[in-house]
Amino acid sequence: MFSLPLPSRRSFLRDSGLGFGALALSDMLHRESAADQKSADQKSVGQDAAGQAAASPPGAALDPLAPKPAHFPAKVKSVIWLFMTGAPLQVDTWDYKPELQKRDGQSLAGADPKTGFFTTSGKCLKSPFGWKQYGESGTWVPDIFPHLSQHVDKMTFLHSMYLRQNNHAPASIELMCGTNRPGLPALGAWLTYGLGSQNLDLPSYVVMHDTRPRGDDQIWAAGFLPKTYQALALDARRKEAIDNLARDGRRTDNQQRAQLDLIRRLNERHAGERPAQGDLAARINSFELAYRMQMAAPEAMDLAKETEATRKAYGLDLPHCGTFARQCLLARRLVERGVRFVQIFAGKGVGGDGSVGDVPWDCHSDVETNHRSCGMHTDQPAAALLGDLAARGLLESTLVIWGGEFGRTSDSQGAKGRDHNPNGFTIWMAGAGVKAGFHYGATDEFGYKAVEKKVHVNDLHATLLHLLGLEHTKLTYRFNGRDFRLTDVAGNLITEILA
Repeated sequence: MFSLPLPSRRSFLRDSGLGFGALALSDMLHRESAADQKSADQKSVGQDAAGQAAASPPGAALDPLAPKPAHFPAKVKSVIWLFMTGAPLQVDTWDYKPELQKRDGQSLAGADPKTGFFTTSGKCLKSPFGWKQYGESGTWVPDIFPHLSQHVDKMTFLHSMYLRQNNHAPASIELMCGTNRPGLPALGAWLTYGLGSQNLDLPSYVVMHDTRPRGDDQIWAAGFLPKTYQALALDARRKEAIDNLARDGRRTDNQQRAQLDLIRRLNERHAGERPAQGDLAARINSFELAYRMQMAAPEAMDLAKETEATRKAYGLDLPHCGTFARQCLLARRLVERGVRFVQIFAGKGVGGDGSVGDVPWDCHSDVETNHRSCGMHTDQPAAALLGDLAARGLLESTLVIWGGEFGRTSDSQGAKGRDHNPNGFTIWMAGAGVKAGFHYGATDEFGYKAVEKKVHVNDLHATLLHLLGLEHTKLTYRFNGRDFRLTDVAGNLITEILA
């Protein structure tokens, strides 16, 4: 007799499993189609007389980036934070101290040689720059900011900032996350969680950097919040390219859309059975956002559409500031399209020995060489950003922030450098919601410590959240059995700076 060879146990299970899988998939898609049709019929019945009822976008019920109501009317829609990585010197940038100039080389009363990360001399070191007053506010500005000096009457200066950490990474984390404990969400993630997105085709939170700042991803992490609220980080060394965004050339748009719809349905069914797992919604949303970004992001980042006058104003083609100029111009284009929070970490600086460093404003050996280089890198683009936002009417809804993670010592480190100093530094803000040409708080006569109307980062965050329409004590997230907030158990609104 002729007989067919029997299949092995493994091949039988494999083939029958595929068959059952195909049957299950067919049945699932049929039921999904029927459910969709039923939903569409119900919507049709519920439409108003004018037929204006709109269908929800795919996954809208699970979209954590959908716009959310603020606690009260907001004065600010978007924030651009120009983060001066490495900590600019308060007494060499925006906090002029005539007494320090007079006492150069003399003992600094109350100086602690261990304030910073290394050891300082205890001797006053004057600012090496020329200073002049500008604007109706009479703000003192050093000669490293010839362009920003023209905008001082737009700015509110916080001269009495302080925090607890005295090294770059932990201080940067404290400044952005409210405290230095690891695993906490950054400011931009909190804003996205609290308010959602203003443009569902673009991320709500974007970070741009050249070299990665010390503190790395923790400075812009979502922490214990769902990963949907994580920043999109763009690397200037790759011309701010977005990884893995382009569609696979082997698929058409229709094929990709069909594939995503199937994945979404499977994920939504999976998520519906597991309502406590927030990362499932984040995963679904990430697929949809990436798809929408394939069209929106390239257009938003296409600087070729800018006029020659705009490119020249920012210094886009200048070798000493072209990278930062491109980032500032991209920031304007992003907030123009509804991105809520954009943060730019200033790029490379020059050390006292002429070498290029990975922390721009970090001037342990030579203040003058370092800060002149950093001024050239950032001054023109930052000033152009303020002027451009104002000309377009965007400064009425956008807040620009300039500052680093802490200040520097008023006494010298070595002959011409300064060490870290968390006890007093300056941050300025310009635009929506804050007073123009206003100075708040003060350091002592040498610029060594904040002494008047001291502002901790929790106070700064409470104020920023207020400007965005959020009461900082009500913006909470339950994690491990406790309600967390950006300002922890502290934070006071700085009412005197509000416009």
